[in-house]
Amino acid sequence: MYKKVLIKPDGRQLILYARHPIAEGIQATSPGTDPPGTKTHLRWHPLRGEWVAYASHRQNRTFLPPPEYNPLAPTTDPAHPTELPPGEYDVAVFENRFPTLTEHAEEPAPPAIVPTRPGKGACEVVVFTQDPASSLGALPLWHLEELLEVWADRYRELGKRDDIDYVMPFENRGVEVGVTLHHPHGQIYAYPFIPPVPARELAQQSAYWQEHGRGLLADLIGEEIADGRRMLYTGEQAVAWMPVFARYSYEVWVAPRRAAGSVADLDAAERADFARALKTVLLKYDKLWEKPFPYIMVFH
Repeated sequence: MYKKVLIKPDGRQLILYARHPIAEGIQATSPGTDPPGTKTHLRWHPLRGEWVAYASHRQNRTFLPPPEYNPLAPTTDPAHPTELPPGEYDVAVFENRFPTLTEHAEEPAPPAIVPTRPGKGACEVVVFTQDPASSLGALPLWHLEELLEVWADRYRELGKRDDIDYVMPFENRGVEVGVTLHHPHGQIYAYPFIPPVPARELAQQSAYWQEHGRGLLADLIGEEIADGRRMLYTGEQAVAWMPVFARYSYEVWVAPRRAAGSVADLDAAERADFARALKTVLLKYDKLWEKPFPYIMVFH
């Protein structure tokens, strides 16, 4: 995979990825020159024991624009630049103009009632393809494998930062779940703490290992495969299934067979099979009602 790092006119970073060398001379573009918002902060929720993020500038983000004003499509008119430059590349990643978390977060006002802290971290947009009519499930397998490499690259790079404790790639698809841009894309949130749900999952897995000397997820996968009724994909390196303890309708898990700490720990064979498992699930979703299926996908 080839990678080119550029800086936008407003100071944000843009990273282009491709299977082939990326041409020299590509210039980063931006819809504006104002720097991204920095008034992000966290407030402590004393009853839930967790931090809550606030970023009022996100109310100004682009909301369901018509196709001719798609900010995630490559720029066609230099007088009206988008987030992406023209050129031959497969995937693009850039810093969000309207971040919930940012390394440039300002100090919040003095605490009132509950503790506060700057909303340090990172928020990135991952544009899956230049084709606005495509979708994650419609991408060819090679493209999905490359996207997994992109997520792994960002996981490693963001994870190096001292102000980041947890990196979470995700995708929201469909206006039903609040999507404001139709172009196929996801996001990456990098937190200054481990969010509550993955923190509990990690604690449960640690306790299980201490008691049994085996991995909890590996045991669950083995039992689901043996049962067979909820399996959607069973590959040599990856599996997809509806867990017996699912909390949501149509909830599906995709996982490598080998225990891996993150997407960055997958080898080439595992990425290839994981891509097949993911594509299988997404195609099944869209066939369920013969229409684009809305969902929230989270790596954790």
